[in-house]
Amino acid sequence: MGSALVPITLPDASWQTGRIGAALRDRDIGSLFRYVQHHSGASQARIAVQVGMTQARVNEIINGRREVVRLDVFERIADGLNMPDDARRQLGLAPRRESRTPGAAFDLAAFPEIVRVYSDQSSAAAEIRRSARSAGELDVLAVRGLGLLGLRDSLLRPHLDRDGDTPPRLRVLLLDPESPALVRRAAEIGESPESLAGGVRLAEARLRELSEVGHVEVYHYRTLPVWRVIRLDKTLYVSAFDADWEGHESATYKVLATPYGPLYRGWRRLFDAMVADAERVI
Repeated sequence: MGSALVPITLPDASWQTGRIGAALRDRDIGSLFRYVQHHSGASQARIAVQVGMTQARVNEIINGRREVVRLDVFERIADGLNMPDDARRQLGLAPRRESRTPGAAFDLAAFPEIVRVYSDQSSAAAEIRRSARSAGELDVLAVRGLGLLGLRDSLLRPHLDRDGDTPPRLRVLLLDPESPALVRRAAEIGESPESLAGGVRLAEARLRELSEVGHVEVYHYRTLPVWRVIRLDKTLYVSAFDADWEGHESATYKVLATPYGPLYRGWRRLFDAMVADAERVI
C-alpha cells in the first residue's frame, strides 16, 4: 500500500496541546496541516488524499493563500485526520455519530400542535432554512449556538442578512460560560469546560457582529440545559439535551400555535421566563 493511502493517526494527546487547540478554535486549517505534518511526517500529498483535496489546494492552505470556510470541508478534514471528539468540538463540529446514541423520536401524533417529527435537526434543516428566510422574529435557546448562529455557515445565520430589508428581531439564550451548569454539561458530553466555554464565547462574539446591523439580544442563563428551541414567528422546532446526546442529534419536533394547545404556549413561556431571569450580554 502506498504511503498516501495509509491513514493519518496522531495520538490523542497530540490533539490536546495549546498550539493545536488555538488552531482548531480559530479554524486555522493552515496551522492545523503544518502541525499534522510535523507530528506525523505526512506529506502534503498524503494529507490531500486523506481530506479529499488536491495537493495544490493543501499547499495553498498551508501557505496562507486560501482559507477553509465551508462546514462540509471542515467535516471532511476532521474525518480524514481521524480527529477525536474533543478536537472536533473545538473546531465547532459534532462528535462522531457512531459514538452517540441519539434520542428516540416518541410518537406524539395525538397532540395536534406537533405537526411533524424529525429524527434529528439535520432532517429538519431544509425546512428550517426556508422558514428562517422570511421570519420576522427568531428566538433561540441553545448551549453555545455555533451550529445555529455562531459561524458563517450555521443553520440560521445566512438568513439574517436580508439584502437591505429589515432584519428579523433575534433573541438568543446561551449557557453562561462561567456557570456551574456549564461544567456539568461539559462533563455530560465528554468535553472540557474550557472548550465548551470557548464555544459559547465565540458564538457571542459572532452575534455581536450581527448586533451592529440589526436588533439582536443575547442572554446568559445558568441552569442545566434541557430544551433546545428555535422559534420562527409562530413555529417552534424543539429538541432535548440529555447526558447521552447533543440537542441537534435528538428528535426534533415541529410545533405550531393552536388556540388551546399547551405545548407551544408552554415553550414560549419558558423562553420568556428564562430571558427575564438571565443576564443580557448584548
